[in-house]
Amino acid sequence: MTSRHDNGPAERRADGPDSTAMTNGLVRALTSVGDRWTLQLVAELLTGPRRFGELAEALDSIAPNVLTARLRQLERDGLVVATPYSRRPLRLSYALTDAGRELEGPLSLLAAWGERQAGGTDGPVHSLCGTPLETRLYCPTCERPADGIEAESLHWA
Repeated sequence: MTSRHDNGPAERRADGPDSTAMTNGLVRALTSVGDRWTLQLVAELLTGPRRFGELAEALDSIAPNVLTARLRQLERDGLVVATPYSRRPLRLSYALTDAGRELEGPLSLLAAWGERQAGGTDGPVHSLCGTPLETRLYCPTCERPADGIEAESLHWA
């Protein structure tokens, strides 16, 4: 029996986006950054390298053991690099890798979405004219946005 919300194969549009590949990508992303603290931690590190104490202060209700676990997981996932600034006792500074910095765009979009859901601002605005910015899919080879029918027929490679 299927629920009324099940979008099984019979309900999928033949020309719609490849939801399986998108779902697989989301599962991989959420495995790395899909808990309460990790995205907040990445957001703090987007401003530059931080020491453990600075991160603990910025995320004021995170337990030290949770912060340690998240930082170690981000290191294992290749999103953060830890650099010693003191050997005795060992003290580390944490910075995002290139892969970690790639999260800036998705984090900005997610933060803007969260603000809109709470009745807040429209998100980032263009600094020259003040117009709220839009997110679009863009093909760098063709040098054009993938809008309309092109966006409806996206597929994941």
